[in-house]
Amino acid sequence: MAVVFDRPKALSKVSTHYCPGCTHGIIHRLVAEVLDELNLTDRTVGVAPVGCSVMAYNYFECDMVEAPHGRAPAVATGLRRALPEGIVFTYQGDGDLAAIGTAETVHAATRGENITVIFVNNAIYGMTGGQMAPTTLPNQITQTTPFGRDVKLDGYPVRVCEMLSTLTGTAYAERVAVNNVKNVNAAKKAIKKAFTYQTQGKGFSIVEVVSSCPTNWGLSPVKALEWLEDNMLPYYPLGVYKDIGEEENK
Repeated sequence: MAVVFDRPKALSKVSTHYCPGCTHGIIHRLVAEVLDELNLTDRTVGVAPVGCSVMAYNYFECDMVEAPHGRAPAVATGLRRALPEGIVFTYQGDGDLAAIGTAETVHAATRGENITVIFVNNAIYGMTGGQMAPTTLPNQITQTTPFGRDVKLDGYPVRVCEMLSTLTGTAYAERVAVNNVKNVNAAKKAIKKAFTYQTQGKGFSIVEVVSSCPTNWGLSPVKALEWLEDNMLPYYPLGVYKDIGEEENK
């Protein structure tokens, strides 16, 4: 009998710790599938952050390094320079990448570090209880904004892909989602391109994945995906924000 669907070899045979309905598991699988298809697992080092995916080192069959909160791009920079033939990726949430790690992210991008960043944007601090994140939407209720995010007090959400696409060192920046089959397929294509660009030495690549957090949003998994589509995608439009490969082909 032909096998049409199986666990990627780069994905560990363990149960994850994520909440029911969390989309981290989908994203993990997409990264693992890409590592398999590009035959990169044996030469890859992933950098796990502080946040919900803090134990990502348990889920991938490549080498992993744990980074202090927000410092994954800095750790990845050191790894990439020490391992010129290696492949290095970070896997970060919005609090890790866009709050305490903003400087590390921006400067890794502006230096054109040849790394791949997988950025999971669920508009909230997940692991630490549901506080407002840099990506929390205007008027969105969180543990620290019980009446909704007030932009006059808290400022506006950060659009990471748009920001990083302005930097010369950024080779590729795309925002995707994993809320339906069509978007999951597009997300895999983007992740594959980001890793391929690293193998070609093109520079800094980031794939932002708009994701759900049913637990801290206080919604069922199904309702969370609906909320994502109705509220997050209008503010965080999906698409390619920079692609140096396409620019080179013009």
